[in-house]
Amino acid sequence: MSPMKLCVPGDKLCSTEDCIPGTGVYLRHGYIYSSLAGYVLRKNEGEELPVISVVRETETQLLPDVGAIVTCKVTSINPRFAKVHILYVGSTPLKDRFRGTIRKEDVRATEKDKVETYKSFRPGDIVLAKVISLGDVQSNYLLTTAENELGVVVAHSEAGAQMVPISWCEMQCPRTHAKEFRKVARVQPEYLQA
Repeated sequence: MSPMKLCVPGDKLCSTEDCIPGTGVYLRHGYIYSSLAGYVLRKNEGEELPVISVVRETETQLLPDVGAIVTCKVTSINPRFAKVHILYVGSTPLKDRFRGTIRKEDVRATEKDKVETYKSFRPGDIVLAKVISLGDVQSNYLLTTAENELGVVVAHSEAGAQMVPISWCEMQCPRTHAKEFRKVARVQPEYLQA
């Protein structure tokens, strides 16, 4: 593997005939220039021309994007929404902490008016969700679990045992056999790890 090329803002990287501009670059007079100090990254993503980008670190920082499936941990709940920390985008762990919100109306696709947040999530639950709106400095990412494949994937009972899903809306403690309400995800095989 060849070492990555360093660049500074204003460096001419290539012609627009050779590459498609990605992030961290800008176009001027038919050429692509760096807008960041960092490493030049060329990726072929199925197009005929490679995408050229500039990243600040050798490891690119993945950001949650609209439509992305994210894994998050519930930090708090109230009657209107659940607050979460986004841990993974797809199967890639995030270096920075991103906050998200799952509103009551985004918990499930049907009977939205009957949703009760505390019957869907509890603090500490691990949830699969989809990004529906991007956040900014002041606000959180808006997330939804309104698909069968989305919802709680890991939950612990009051006894501390990992609970087992028994229906789309309930999980059971294997120790005490106590049942608790959750919005349970029907986890697809591609999200399971051996």
